[in-house]
Amino acid sequence: MTLVDYDTEQYRDYARGRALSAEQLRVWVDAFVAVLPGRRPLTGLDVGSGTGRFTPALAEALGPVTGVEPSARMREVAATQGHRPGVRYLAGAAENLPVPDASADYALLFLSWHHVGDKARAVRELSRVVRPGGRLLLRANFRDHHPRPWWLGYFPHGYEVDASLFQPLHEVIAMFTAAGWRVASFDMVTEPSPGTREDMLERLRLRTFSFFARLSPDEQDEGLRRIEQAVAAEPGAPSPPFAEPLLTFERSPR
Repeated sequence: MTLVDYDTEQYRDYARGRALSAEQLRVWVDAFVAVLPGRRPLTGLDVGSGTGRFTPALAEALGPVTGVEPSARMREVAATQGHRPGVRYLAGAAENLPVPDASADYALLFLSWHHVGDKARAVRELSRVVRPGGRLLLRANFRDHHPRPWWLGYFPHGYEVDASLFQPLHEVIAMFTAAGWRVASFDMVTEPSPGTREDMLERLRLRTFSFFARLSPDEQDEGLRRIEQAVAAEPGAPSPPFAEPLLTFERSPR
């Protein structure tokens, strides 16, 4: 896929364009808690932590968390949240995790797996840093299990273009099971509505979704114009929620 340079293109708007409401954040943290061991504290990794959407909430619910993020600008934005107990942010990537062997009880990759260039190396790194019996929470889209948010249909070949960013589910499972992981669960999590369709349009105008990197400027503008027309016809219409996949692996005991 076309790589997104978050240090020059998106870091200013990402936190605003991809912000989660308190209710949305609660739903996701509850989903993570449901697939993790019940003991506390748990030591976590938020891989591809970006502007820190999840890192502080994970620390509050579960225990100390290290956010690992390759973009210096995104880490700077995360740091503006101020000191949060149990939270730190380090430079790194899924292929090069700056933490010791077997130091994490779980790792979360939330919509970051499709950005990983060397997936085989990332699998080895995650296998290195997650303890035996630990969990990997992979909130990723899959080419054959793909959410269909209402707005994608307004862009030329929107669903097909977005799906092309992602691996098929069976391919991801095969990569991890070959490295000694097992599938613990595969769930669909319904994220609450982000507000009205007009609210969603305002976020889309910031172009912080990876999908936009696959479109020409003309295609981006055409899709946004179509959404504007649809929103104008139904002012205040709610943006419907939709179910999103969460794939959980367990690291095999040694």
